[in-house]
Amino acid sequence: MSAWAGVAVAVTLGGYALVSARLSRTIVSGPMIFVAAGLVLGPLGLGLLTLGKDAEPVTVLFEATLALVLFTDALSVQSKALRRDDFLPIRLLAVGLPLTIALGWLFAWLLLPGLNIWEMALLGAILAPTDAALGQSAISNPGVPAVVRQGLNVESGLNDGMSLPFFVLFLAAAAGHESAQGPGEAFFRALVVSAVLGVAVGWGAAIALRWSAAVGWVEGQWRHILVIATAMAAYGLAVVTEGSGFIAAWVAGLVFGTVLRSATDTPRSAAADPQQDLRDTAGLAEDLGGLLVAVSFVAFGAVLLDPALQHLSWRIVVYAIASLTVVRVLPVVVALVRSGLRRPTVAYIGWFGPRGLASIVLGLITLEEHIPGVETVSAVIAVTVGISVYAHGATSVPLAARYAAWWSRMSASQPGREGAAVRNRDKRPRFGFRGHPAELPSVSAEQ
Repeated sequence: MSAWAGVAVAVTLGGYALVSARLSRTIVSGPMIFVAAGLVLGPLGLGLLTLGKDAEPVTVLFEATLALVLFTDALSVQSKALRRDDFLPIRLLAVGLPLTIALGWLFAWLLLPGLNIWEMALLGAILAPTDAALGQSAISNPGVPAVVRQGLNVESGLNDGMSLPFFVLFLAAAAGHESAQGPGEAFFRALVVSAVLGVAVGWGAAIALRWSAAVGWVEGQWRHILVIATAMAAYGLAVVTEGSGFIAAWVAGLVFGTVLRSATDTPRSAAADPQQDLRDTAGLAEDLGGLLVAVSFVAFGAVLLDPALQHLSWRIVVYAIASLTVVRVLPVVVALVRSGLRRPTVAYIGWFGPRGLASIVLGLITLEEHIPGVETVSAVIAVTVGISVYAHGATSVPLAARYAAWWSRMSASQPGREGAAVRNRDKRPRFGFRGHPAELPSVSAEQ
């Protein structure tokens, strides 16, 4: 990347920082600005950023960003509270996610005849994960019921990790003889070996942190660095064993957070309190993740979306629109049958399923595999994410306000399932998925 491109990215980030609070109340989101800046810097604009000359640094940027985001997303999840209270994300993940992948596969068969069956399945898996950062107001508006905000937030934090085994299997099958590993071996290394490594790294780091904090050996700033080092270690170990670094990072985050929250019979100082450990250690990782995500959207606009716009076809555009509407909404409707949620709530949840960082990175990995239909797959992913950035970004503020107003009228007389009490919630802003504040379950003694 040239020095001028670096200056342009820095100016974009700095300029947005100065007006970020003001823009948060408008239909203009950060990702919209960053992607637009990337288009200006790409081949259709100034030509300062292109995949041909910047492929390696862009790949490293995307992969490092996703690994860190997966780790911090998983770190925020409290499994006991999820099992006890959050019927919504369980339904969306257990029922909605597999249906989304299957429906994405079906629409690819209908609209993209140049792809083989495994490439169609791969496209469905890549575009299944959602990214709450693209519709931040949808989960941050306090007028939206907490159950809905929490459900969308948890879904976004978990579905990218849960989509990875499908992605690995379909990619190995699509690559066929070109792949050094067969589908079975690739799936085993990604799902089993990588998960075991993630458990080992996450557990070991969390235990070491609790012990070090209990004896007063760890300084505050190094708590922050430990989070990043743990994510890096899990990702790196999986890569060198030919597994999935992303699955390892995601599992490590789950285990790291769970161990720090777990009750213990041994005395510990206030500094080693598990809830405080998470608040203290996650700050730098969340801020760094937010910065990397912003830069990634600039790079996406330049090196992926820009070239895709030069080779548009009606089939690609129709599939992208279908992916963000029918392929998202229909599985949500099925998943929420007999849930007690009203139609406006189901429609709200169905619409706010943006596609973002995870799809971008998985698409870039697919591009490197040189499968036969890679150009079509890459173009579809880029166009789908590009439409999502602007469609969900522009609608998140007005639709959240409109839904909140509807909910305010309805809750006065008929609270319904949307008003179900969510126990043990910590009302203070905490780190959330994709680096945004969110209401997450608090830790209580009974947990």
